[in-house]
Amino acid sequence: MALFDKVKEQASQLAQKAQEAGKAGQAKIEDAQAKRKSDAMLRDLGAALYAQKTTGADNSAEIDRIVGELTAFEAEHGPVAADDTGDATDAGGAAPSAGTSGEAEPPPEGGFKL
Repeated sequence: MALFDKVKEQASQLAQKAQEAGKAGQAKIEDAQAKRKSDAMLRDLGAALYAQKTTGADNSAEIDRIVGELTAFEAEHGPVAADDTGDATDAGGAAPSAGTSGEAEPPPEGGFKL
């Protein structure tokens, strides 16, 4: 009977750990969804401001609406980071490499050795 009690206790512990892992996974999913939503709002705000500056269109109502949504979002989820840590790419779609000017280096003196 003692063996059965030990097995039952271990099964209970495993179930609890699985439930905790599930909650952690759900929290990560919710964080990712919130990040996507804030990114979309920031993108929309940037587009509205750009249109206002370049075309002279009066987008004040749209800008105020988006700022209000962002303010409400920040109240619920915390500050929105305007500096994105995502992939920075150049116009060609390639990520810039640190320390290079984009030009190929000349071959070493005497050419390449095979």
